[in-house]
Amino acid sequence: MLQYSNIHQTSNFAVLSISYEKADVETRGKFAFFDDNIKNFVTRIHNVDLGDAFVVSTCNRTEIYTTSPNYLLVAEEYCKTIGVHLTDFLQFANILTKEEALTHLFRVAAGLESQIIGDFEIIGQIKKAYSRFKKERQNSNPYLERAINAAIQISKRIKNETGISNGAASVSYAAVHYILNNQKKITEKNILLLGVGEIGQNTVENLVKHVYQPKIKIANRTQEKAEKISQKYNIPHVDYSDFDQELKNTDILIVATGAKHPIINKSHFPNGKETLVIDLSIPHNVEKDVTENENVTLIDVDELSKQIQETIQQREKEIPKAEKIIKELTKEFLEWEKKRKLAPNIHHFKAVLKNMERNEMHNFYKKNKYINITDMELSDKMIQKITNRFAKFIIDNPLKAEEISKLMHEILVEQPNNEFNEKH
Repeated sequence: MLQYSNIHQTSNFAVLSISYEKADVETRGKFAFFDDNIKNFVTRIHNVDLGDAFVVSTCNRTEIYTTSPNYLLVAEEYCKTIGVHLTDFLQFANILTKEEALTHLFRVAAGLESQIIGDFEIIGQIKKAYSRFKKERQNSNPYLERAINAAIQISKRIKNETGISNGAASVSYAAVHYILNNQKKITEKNILLLGVGEIGQNTVENLVKHVYQPKIKIANRTQEKAEKISQKYNIPHVDYSDFDQELKNTDILIVATGAKHPIINKSHFPNGKETLVIDLSIPHNVEKDVTENENVTLIDVDELSKQIQETIQQREKEIPKAEKIIKELTKEFLEWEKKRKLAPNIHHFKAVLKNMERNEMHNFYKKNKYINITDMELSDKMIQKITNRFAKFIIDNPLKAEEISKLMHEILVEQPNNEFNEKH
């Protein structure tokens, strides 16, 4: 007997989010997730059979996306992985489920939930995060795969069809924007960038784009990566071992590292030189005590975000257009989900019709010793047409789908087969 899918079951999709909206930069740093946590976390949730989950961790947010109905247990395993208490996590977390969780993912991907509206760096971070978790899991989750692809499509359409990203205002650009507005004779300033991850590279790109021949050098713990970025942008790099020496001649230090604890402190500025320090790291990689030297100015990501309000106001006018696109593609996604849930019913219905066709064709051949190819094509078309009508009906009437599917099973399988057996 056919095992019908539970068409009343909604998606188990959920998101647990800690973001700048409820948590300041210090708090967000406590819950930051690093790449070396991935294997441990994936192992944990699968050892206790909690299904699939992946984590997006950026300077503005850390979010757990999961298809597990036990999302609080997933969060608990997450907290064990990073060494915090679940109660502390839940104090700052927003929890969304089902369609609300899906809409949230799409809004995040569209840059609508970013601290700087229209920041499209986030979609790249989502793609990378999901890819790394999928690689560790060594297979894909159809729902998550479809959701990520839909998020990518939404991001592309909003970027191309609205002006929500006009006047680029990402965190990396905000750093350059601050430098442009607060530093004189910028082309004469010695700029040192520590850390060449995604944000570091974006900062370099913005510096090269907006400052004429900037005097910039880069440093990174991994020398090979520093050399690669150095060649890409045709700028010099310094050995990490020479960082302290290089810092003595630095006017502007930009820190975009991914360390778990601060790596820059007041001891790095012993000579009292006037220095602007911009910390783009989450958690903070620059100790606040650097400002005990009155010639050192420290700017972090939260302060940078306040520098570009005019751009944000213009972008806010584009939000309705972006939300319309999200609504349209969310509807498409939910239609796909409905079809996916009802697919076993539809496939079974078609299989029953195909079985009836084979029986009838067999009888016809026994009596007439031939079957015309036109007859076969006609019956295939009729089966597909009837199946399409059945599919449309149960998709349009999901509350009746279970009842109709069972009824059609009884009509097409049980009774015709009995009649066939009686006659033969």
